[in-house]
Amino acid sequence: MYTIGEFAAFGRVSVRMLRHWDAIGLLVPDRVDEHSGYRLYSPAQVHRLLRVVELRGLGIGLERVAAVVTADDETAATRAALQDQARVIEAAMADDTARLARIRRMLHLLEGTTTMDVTYRPIDAQTVYAVSGVAPGMGPQHVGPMVGPLIGSLDAALQAAGRPLLEPSVFWYEGAVDDTLTVHISYPAEPTPVPGDGYDVVDLPAVPLAATTLHHGDMSGIGDSWNALFERLVADGFRMAGPTREVYLVADGHEPGPDWVTELQVPVQKV
Repeated sequence: MYTIGEFAAFGRVSVRMLRHWDAIGLLVPDRVDEHSGYRLYSPAQVHRLLRVVELRGLGIGLERVAAVVTADDETAATRAALQDQARVIEAAMADDTARLARIRRMLHLLEGTTTMDVTYRPIDAQTVYAVSGVAPGMGPQHVGPMVGPLIGSLDAALQAAGRPLLEPSVFWYEGAVDDTLTVHISYPAEPTPVPGDGYDVVDLPAVPLAATTLHHGDMSGIGDSWNALFERLVADGFRMAGPTREVYLVADGHEPGPDWVTELQVPVQKV
C-alpha cells in the first residue's frame, strides 16, 4: 500500500489534488486507516492515477475523465475522449489563427503598410431574387449561422422554379430599433423577372452616392474591413444614408476562400 504522499509522487500531483479527486469520487483510496484517518492506495490504482493525470493534462474535463476510467472498455472510451478533444483543439486553433490574421491586418493598417482604397460612386438600380431572415443581433456570431440555410433555401427555390443562379450575389442588411438585423440574400434576376414560390422579386433602388471598397479573402476579417470603411467615410465628411450591401464579385461556391473578392457598399450623404 502507498501513503497519499507516495501515491501523489507517482502522478506528480499534489496531495491536495488527490484529496479533491477523492472528494468527488474520481480516485478514491483503496482504504482509509480507521485509527489515523490516513488514505492508503493500492498498486492496482496506479494505472487509474496515471490515466487521470494524462487526460487532465490534455485539457479533458473531470466529468469526461471519470466516464473514461469507469468505462467497461477503457481503451475505446479513451480513444473517443482523445478524438473529441482533438476536434476542440483544432477548432480553437482555427479561431486563434483567424484572430491572428485580423490582428496583423489591423497592424498593417495602423502602420500604413496597407491602405484601403475607397471609391465614392453611384450604384444602379437592380432587380434580384431574394430571401431574408432576422438575426438576433449584429456581428458574425449572429449573422454567420443564418447565411448557409438562407443560401440553401434560395438555391432550392430558384432551381425548383427553373430560374438561373446568376452572379454576383448581393447581400444587404437592415437594422431595427430592437437590435435585431434583417439579413437579405439574393441573386440577380433575368431582364424579365419571374415570380415563384420560396423567393421574392425585389427591386433594389439606385443609390445616388455610395462609399465602396473591396474586401479580399474569406469572411474572417470582413468586420475589420467594414470598420475601416466606416472610419474612412466619416473622416471624409460623410454619413451613412441607407442599408449596407455586400456584392460577391469573385466567389467560387458557397464556402468563402482566400481568393474571394467582396465589394462593400455604404450609401452616404455629405454631412
